[in-house]
Amino acid sequence: MLNAIWMALPEYPSMSVRLPWLSVGADFPDPERAWLEPNGLLCAGGDLSPTTLLKAYARGIFPWYNAGDPILWWSPDPRGVLWHEDLHISRSMRRLLKQQHYRISTDLDFRAIIEGCAAPRPYADATWIQPAMQQAYCALHAAGHAHSIEVWDDQGQLAGGLYGICIGRMFYGESMFSRQPNASKCALIVLSRWLAYQSCPLIDTQFPNPHLLTLGATTWPRAHALKAIRDLTQKPAQLSWGNWIEVEKLI
Repeated sequence: MLNAIWMALPEYPSMSVRLPWLSVGADFPDPERAWLEPNGLLCAGGDLSPTTLLKAYARGIFPWYNAGDPILWWSPDPRGVLWHEDLHISRSMRRLLKQQHYRISTDLDFRAIIEGCAAPRPYADATWIQPAMQQAYCALHAAGHAHSIEVWDDQGQLAGGLYGICIGRMFYGESMFSRQPNASKCALIVLSRWLAYQSCPLIDTQFPNPHLLTLGATTWPRAHALKAIRDLTQKPAQLSWGNWIEVEKLI
């Protein structure tokens, strides 16, 4: 059932807000009821079990919260999406991929990818991918729903990558990182082309991101995005995860 709690949000330290509280096992509220400010905030509470996460993603809802806060659930408007046919690959990126300086794989080291995404960045010490989140998505990976794209250099070292959730023919991008130049960009480009090749046409990027917009991502009204999510999650998909990707066949 849904109750409500009063809580302070980091964005508004001087005020307390009344937020719907999600009991474990309860249904999520309609994502169209999410707040305008902070954009997309829907409710708090619940848990991070695979069942809850899959239920949330299938409805266009995802968790995002800081250490010490309750679990917060979001469904922003507008929604960031990457339609594969709009993907922009620069000449320099095509050259980099064709030179095969990097090799690309799927699901060969999910834990290393999520730990890389959780590591401190040059522009921020904190991360929202806390140990509880890492454990939850590793459990989702073990259940066959969370997946990683790994980028390896010619010395066999992990150069970067990304992870996300796949339900039906819908892929939800969660986070990506680079340890070497353009590694995360390579991961996203190859993932997009690989998904398109297997009739999974769309990547959800959640909040609009200036970096992703340069690669061809765009924004959709939430209602439009939620309809696409509903349609694509109901379509069966047979993706072959856990393999090396032959990049030259995609680019």
